[in-house]
Amino acid sequence: MIRINTSRDFKPAQGTVLGWETTDIEKLVSGLQDRGVSFELFPGMNQDALGIWAAPGGDKVAWFKDPDGNVLSISQHVWA
Repeated sequence: MIRINTSRDFKPAQGTVLGWETTDIEKLVSGLQDRGVSFELFPGMNQDALGIWAAPGGDKVAWFKDPDGNVLSISQHVWA
């Protein structure tokens, strides 16, 4: 179950508020971009051309914003 509320004095959160895990982040990000989703680029994060950041351990994350400005993420994890 998920519950969503509205607010009169809404301000977007500073960090990621919701994320989804995938097994093929490049394919998912490309597909979302084809549908008009813009992915965030952060200075100093060394993201690739799709906006995907790769952690030293191999995990990958890409961020985008919902219509209200909240940051959402897609991630692909390397499980040891």
